[in-house]
Amino acid sequence: MPSSSSATRNSAASRAAFRTLHESGFFVVPNPWDVGTARYLRSLGFKALATTSSGFAFSHGLPDADWAVPRDAALDHIRSIVSAVDLPVNADFESGYAHSPKEVAENVRLCVATGVAGLSIEDATGDSSQPLYEIGLATERIRAAREAIGNSGALLTARSEAFLTGHPEPLREVLRRLEAYAVAGADVLYAPGARTRPEIEAIVKMANPRPINVLVTGSTPLSLQQLEDLGVRRVSTGSALARAAWTGFIAAAQGIAKDHTMARLDNITPFDEINRFFRKDRAEIAIAEADRS
Repeated sequence: MPSSSSATRNSAASRAAFRTLHESGFFVVPNPWDVGTARYLRSLGFKALATTSSGFAFSHGLPDADWAVPRDAALDHIRSIVSAVDLPVNADFESGYAHSPKEVAENVRLCVATGVAGLSIEDATGDSSQPLYEIGLATERIRAAREAIGNSGALLTARSEAFLTGHPEPLREVLRRLEAYAVAGADVLYAPGARTRPEIEAIVKMANPRPINVLVTGSTPLSLQQLEDLGVRRVSTGSALARAAWTGFIAAAQGIAKDHTMARLDNITPFDEINRFFRKDRAEIAIAEADRS
């Protein structure tokens, strides 16, 4: 078990590396939903990872809504991903698991204490009658999160959910909100649901020089190269990888239950391939822990 001083050094190094990634270039930060998927993504050479609240919720039989996953369970999950990999990890911290700026700040401090390299705070309320926090309150929540992060080095991503909550003028609303969040201290800006070239161009232009994150869950409408050419700095996959796994599971399970066929299990990844990966991964972890002791 690493000492507290060692964990602190590791957190500082991860946060410095995460900041460097945002200073220039382009990178993809995929979203694992458990330790196994985090370890596998690390093996593929990704430079950072991010948690997915929905992927974690689904794996526990819960919806990704209304803080169905309690704050402490979310913190435990984030901590497990951070501990599993020697990579920067950005936490999907939903709307901070609180409404008031003061409570958001308290929860952000707890999230930073897990060792994350960064975290995101969104402006969705979870209330269908008023889907977004009023912009003044939303901005105060970001400012409170920024103050709670303090000089820890963790990056703050501010998310505007106008595209996902059915706002009648989502781009206009996103632009005014993200601009306010930048002034309040956000390091990275993010508007999940922005997909078209004009939308992303407008957000990049408004955000400059701050980096933006774009959610990508498929090959269209813009490729990764096109997003990089537009000036996007970071791409995340959200729940897409978790849903890809669910897609295979649902198809196979429904084949058995409804069509009385096992055929949808014919081309799955062999047991030995997965088991071999985790045997090798476990050995590498043991060597790394021995070197640190």
